[in-house]
Amino acid sequence: MHPPVEPYAHGLLDVGDGQRVYWETCGNPDGKPAVVLHGGPGSGATPGWRRYFDPARYRVVLVDQRGCGRSLPHAADPGVDLATNTTAHLVGDLERLRAHLGVERWLVLGASWGSTLGLAYAQAHPERVSELVLFSVVTTSRREVEWITRDMGRIFPAEWARFRDGVPPADRDGNLAAAYARLLADPDPAVRDRAAREWCLWDDTHVRTVPGWRPDPRFADPGFRMLSARLVSHYWSNAAFLPDGALLDGAARLAGIPGVLLHGRLDVSSPLDVAWQLAQAWPDARLEVVEAAGHGAGHGIGERVVAALDDFAAR
Repeated sequence: MHPPVEPYAHGLLDVGDGQRVYWETCGNPDGKPAVVLHGGPGSGATPGWRRYFDPARYRVVLVDQRGCGRSLPHAADPGVDLATNTTAHLVGDLERLRAHLGVERWLVLGASWGSTLGLAYAQAHPERVSELVLFSVVTTSRREVEWITRDMGRIFPAEWARFRDGVPPADRDGNLAAAYARLLADPDPAVRDRAAREWCLWDDTHVRTVPGWRPDPRFADPGFRMLSARLVSHYWSNAAFLPDGALLDGAARLAGIPGVLLHGRLDVSSPLDVAWQLAQAWPDARLEVVEAAGHGAGHGIGERVVAALDDFAAR
């Protein structure tokens, strides 16, 4: 990883719908533009993202997506309406931010949910993307959501049974993400809090497929639990608000954009076949499989992200 750096500029951009999106820039103001798309949805652009980039060669833009991090209003407040928090809205926010900052084209770095958003943005605005670096690649299709909320119970049966039983019996054979989203909108604070706890407990479990796994300490914070559970269940229950299979079907729109896809062999909750299928449909992308890695930046993926970004900066 590159040395820690601090932002040299930041702000809140009014993107409409009563939403103000936090952004910051760091590195070299005259460097190669890049934008970071965090995971979740709802994880926020934490400072560690800055360290993937050589600060002498990149102008790095970090953004907290609608409703999370330092953006306002905050989705941890159950009174905040999520109707204008969809993939199309987030793609529009990125375009407004790019224009606001005077960027012509930028490299897109995204992980997990950020890879879904990065693909959606690049397919909507390919002329604005110079390269894509994506890791823990997902497209948030209905099949992927079904896998992560139901089929991963074959790997963690006791934990999944608890997750399933966190919703009313009538909802247990249906869309579990949608069932949790309804509980998280319940007028009773105790119902909402219990649902957020159970959702985040499962969210912390299904990625536990590699040695040395540690729970996410942010889930100890009730506010972060509510934020994460609301946003993730909102997007998953609606399959990212995209036509099913749209991002794989639309891969041809990425022609001419160089890409690096990094995925862990042990990422069982987000299986490798999605990244592999994307690489087959996108000839300009290179898929690198990291044998010992699971979901996230550990076990060698982070180092390969740095190497890919260094290589693009040197070209």
